[in-house]
Amino acid sequence: MLIVIALGGNALLQRGEPLEAETQRKNVREASKEIAKLAKQHQVVICHGNGPQVGLLALQAEAYTQVKPYPLDVLDAETQGMIGYLIQQEVDNAVGNQSVVTLLTQIIVDPNDPAFKNPSKPIGPVYSKEQAEKIAKERGWNVKEDGKYYRRVVPSPKPINIVELVTIKALIKTGHIVICGGGGGIPVMKTEDHKLQGIEAVIDKDHTASLIAEKLEAESLMILTDVKAVCENFGTPEEKQIKIASPEVLRKLDFPAGSMGPKILATCRFVEQTKHSAVIGRLTDIEDIMQGKAGTFIQANADGITYY
Repeated sequence: MLIVIALGGNALLQRGEPLEAETQRKNVREASKEIAKLAKQHQVVICHGNGPQVGLLALQAEAYTQVKPYPLDVLDAETQGMIGYLIQQEVDNAVGNQSVVTLLTQIIVDPNDPAFKNPSKPIGPVYSKEQAEKIAKERGWNVKEDGKYYRRVVPSPKPINIVELVTIKALIKTGHIVICGGGGGIPVMKTEDHKLQGIEAVIDKDHTASLIAEKLEAESLMILTDVKAVCENFGTPEEKQIKIASPEVLRKLDFPAGSMGPKILATCRFVEQTKHSAVIGRLTDIEDIMQGKAGTFIQANADGITYY
């Protein structure tokens, strides 16, 4: 079975952890051990987030004032190489008998996407409300709430197409574990003369993973994060963990735009387009997820909603 895995930024770097290389490697090593359990039984394609990392690179670039800050598309490419390297090496170490390859992946977006007028994608470290307000004023950033904290937000347009799709298919066909669409992919647009050109944005990796899974005709999309299951009425006394749900039911519920919302929309789209199932769950619960004991399963033929 071909499974597309989307690794959340929070699965690779826990909230509040320092943005240090060794911290990320440690988390990637643990993630890779879990991925290896799947890779030994199924074909896997890995996508990953880059919110904390691309924000860090942007901060580092601003600190060097002798050159203009690098645009987000270039920083996205840098994070694909950086995170891809860590995942590639650790998955290779964990699996041992399969070739693992990281592919710089360009994703086409629409320059007229309304997301450019409404930044919503959190990147970089978390701040207190006071810190966020001060930094936003000093640097002209957009900031929004992200759980208990605040973070910088940037435009997050919807992915339309995958430039390197043929290459990804060829690599899968020859038995490689492919890491692609990292950080949602490098955002590019088509110019009037049909040339590719980078654009200032960070694409949501869940939407890109959904598009990649759809284009590859994968049998499953698995979005792995730091929560056991999707919760209805999250953070309230009425909170309930969802076990199985149809896309139709999930689309009627309210989920935060900067966190669970994109995961819901991405999985619903995949299921609606392919009729295959998708799941959202905790990285460390992979074995339980495969046995149906953990995670939220989105299924086209589900009868409404079932809770744990």
